Amino acid sequence: MPQRSLSHSRLSVPCSTRSSSAVGGKGEDSTVTMELITRRPLTLDLVNLRTGSGSGSGSSKGEVAAEITMPALGSPTLFKLRDRTLLTEEKRRLCGWALGIALFGIFLMILQTELCWFVCGKGSTSVFVVRLLISLSTVCLLGLLVAFHYKDIRVFMIDHSVEDWRIALTARRVLSISLELGVCALHPLPWVWLPGSWEDGEGVRRGADRNSTLPPPLACSLAAWELLPCFVMFLRLYLVHRALLLHSKTLLSASYRSIGSLNNIDFQFRFVLKVLMNTHPGRTLLAFIICFWLTASWLLTLCERQSEASVGRMEDTMWLIAITFLTIGYGDITPQTTCGKTVCLLTGVMGVGCTAMLVAVVAKNLSLSKAEKHVHQFMMDIKHTKKIRSAAANVLRECWLLHRSGRDSGENRRNQRRLLEAIRVFRKARLKQRKLRDHANEMVDLSKLQVMMCDLNGNWSSSYKALEQRIGSMEQKMDELSRAFQKTSQLISRAVQHRARDNSVA
Repeated sequence: MPQRSLSHSRLSVPCSTRSSSAVGGKGEDSTVTMELITRRPLTLDLVNLRTGSGSGSGSSKGEVAAEITMPALGSPTLFKLRDRTLLTEEKRRLCGWALGIALFGIFLMILQTELCWFVCGKGSTSVFVVRLLISLSTVCLLGLLVAFHYKDIRVFMIDHSVEDWRIALTARRVLSISLELGVCALHPLPWVWLPGSWEDGEGVRRGADRNSTLPPPLACSLAAWELLPCFVMFLRLYLVHRALLLHSKTLLSASYRSIGSLNNIDFQFRFVLKVLMNTHPGRTLLAFIICFWLTASWLLTLCERQSEASVGRMEDTMWLIAITFLTIGYGDITPQTTCGKTVCLLTGVMGVGCTAMLVAVVAKNLSLSKAEKHVHQFMMDIKHTKKIRSAAANVLRECWLLHRSGRDSGENRRNQRRLLEAIRVFRKARLKQRKLRDHANEMVDLSKLQVMMCDLNGNWSSSYKALEQRIGSMEQKMDELSRAFQKTSQLISRAVQHRARDNSVA
């Protein structure tokens, strides 16, 4: 059965067209222009840039036509695609604003905690104003999150062709939205301490004599239920992974999404993180370690300020977090509160994980490339081959010396020992070469193997075509020979008849 040639591919596009023109030339930019007025199928030759009507019979032999139906202008599908693009862009913008508001709220929370501790106490007007700003930023953040999930539900409706928005509200989605809003809603409330409502009592106000590391201005102690909203506000940093996902090139690039959908790849944050760790491993790890170090140091400082024997200084907690993160633990500084011990425990766990990732990154950078591996493999193979030849020559030499020596002399025993040593070296060299070649067989270059298979397939195809041509030429020659035999037999029969007629006349 003859094979179909794929050298020319024609694309039949039923679309709204009135006229079409193609301009192309060697060494020039080729363009195809279509004016969309009326609806009739159009065939485009993607190789030679020829155009023609789909109903005609102008397609040449061996061309494969792939028909793709494009939606007409004004169809609902185009409106849906446009709406989805706009909604995705709005989701990206809303996520960026939400992350900015969340970081601003965390900064205000740190500011009010430091003001409460070092400057003016919990009941001051400055702390009240800062907490009021935190509440306003929290309200803005919740509004942005609600708008983001509204856009997300609309995208879900477009993707699944759903008209009722309540279908998109599954139990899992409702639970995740509720949990997200609940986490982001927790913050230090501004009406807990109104101006003038706090009084000095029960030893809550502390001076410089209690801890020499604290400055002379007033400092206040926070209860556990007061520290909890401050800690929970750091959970807003989960928006970082969403912002990275929505602003990554993998989601913005249409080619990424098209090829990924063909290969069943789910574009989630895990894929984006893998891409970052493969492209920029050092920057990614460094940024994460620095952010985690500063955050954990400040949290440990806030925890240890509540104890009598607290560290009380940021530089001490930064030192403690660093040595805990590196799993060293000198023991010169230890946390006293349960909160501080929990922070150190989490720091140690994160340190082990980051150390493992750092080792993997360093090992990947120190490993040889494919070309370097092949060169090293080739040179090592030559080296072992030389060693085997030298060891084999030594074995032959020792055999000859043993043959020439006497049977009952010390020289004979010495030559036997040398022969056994030479045989051992020879076997060891052969074993090393065998292991090296086994390791080389494991280093299969798939791309090179694919190229070789493609070349082999091309050679087989060309050989098959050449064989078909030779068989066809042989068939033609056989037909010519058969016709020649028929003509010869006819001539012979005519000659015989003519000779017989002449004989009968004579």
